[in-house]
Amino acid sequence: MGVIAISGQAASGKTTVARELANRLNYRFVSIGELFRKIAIQRGVSLLELHRIAETDFSIDRVVDEETIREAKKDNVVIEGHLVAWMLKDVADVRIYLKADIRARSQRLLIRDGKSIEEALNEIKTREESNRRRYLAIYGIDINDISIFDLIIDTTYIDAKKVVDIIYEYVYNVLRNKGKF
Repeated sequence: MGVIAISGQAASGKTTVARELANRLNYRFVSIGELFRKIAIQRGVSLLELHRIAETDFSIDRVVDEETIREAKKDNVVIEGHLVAWMLKDVADVRIYLKADIRARSQRLLIRDGKSIEEALNEIKTREESNRRRYLAIYGIDINDISIFDLIIDTTYIDAKKVVDIIYEYVYNVLRNKGKF
């Protein structure tokens, strides 16, 4: 039984890493980022536009964050999203933060979403600034303060498989020492 929270910068590899970690642990995988994207599709707006809307309509983030807590209470889960580690600060057994150089993240977004490098850079900067402002306004959380994390990994020069290897080793030992594995 365990709850693993993976947060981090846009395009740092959160979803890819969290999905594979969940597979290795035989845990459920929940992507809060995917939930946010679904809300954008349901509203017929782009991801960036939903971020802009959420800056004045805090109900969007509150719905997403309540879902984060609901999923964590079901246990045996790896949950990824920008704010999940802060939302699950007192619930998660392990809180992991992924970061990477902005050029590497832009390149990943370019490949994943077929954007130009300029569009990718703009999207990352816009989303991160929107997230920072919203979480500070809604919860008083400064997402630039990463002191709550148990493990921080820079994914700039490490492929996703190696990142998962590192995290799995860490999570396995933490859960085993907590008597949960």
